[in-house]
Amino acid sequence: MSKIILLQETPSTNDFLKRMVSTFESGTLISAYHQSAGRGQKGNTWEADPGKNVTMSLLLKKPRVGVKEQFAISEAVSLAIVEALEKYVKGIKIKWPNDIYYNDGKIGGILIEHSLAGNAIDYTIAGVGVNINQQVFTSGVPNPVSLKIITGNDYDMNIITEEFGDKLAQCCNLDGSPKQLKKMHQRYLDRLYRFDGNPYQFVTPQGKQFEAIIYTVAPDGTLILRHTIDDTLRRYQFKEVGFVINRVKFL
Repeated sequence: MSKIILLQETPSTNDFLKRMVSTFESGTLISAYHQSAGRGQKGNTWEADPGKNVTMSLLLKKPRVGVKEQFAISEAVSLAIVEALEKYVKGIKIKWPNDIYYNDGKIGGILIEHSLAGNAIDYTIAGVGVNINQQVFTSGVPNPVSLKIITGNDYDMNIITEEFGDKLAQCCNLDGSPKQLKKMHQRYLDRLYRFDGNPYQFVTPQGKQFEAIIYTVAPDGTLILRHTIDDTLRRYQFKEVGFVINRVKFL
């Protein structure tokens, strides 16, 4: 069982770990009953009612992956969350690069922050937010969904927190070997949202929409799309392209 430090309230578990990074050892997990200013990707906030969701961060010191392989940490964390959720519901997917989805609804998000020392990663903080018992969302994030909304069941947050902590702690076992990274990357692709050979709409930061098929995700995290208009392959880094997802209502 993983050791988790429980906080009653903190603005951000990631920020808390950053302030205390010299104090804690690698593998430390911080969980908050209430995260008052949680952060998501692209500078977004993470909405979480107190005591109803997983809000947790993991500290990895000097992880055994190089800077060029840093996407492997994102993959490991994403897969840990998927595996924790799959105990309760099937069909969980990873929306590139590391959002956690059920059908077209977002159930979880991940914020990975690295501190580099020269050509190596000094430490990584992986923040995780997963919607568990919350039923009402007001932040305007498209299509939020929770485990309770999906299943209709209430969940004991003490048990859920321990289970998620155990899965996240397994990320400490990354050894950086080519065999391990290759196997994990394939597991990531197996769970990839909309990686089914069908065309979907995408959008650029400038608002231009286009149709494409997900061809693959490269080991460095680059999304490779096959554009249907001319059958060409094009590579996209994080923030260079987004998914067009219709709003849906979960009953």
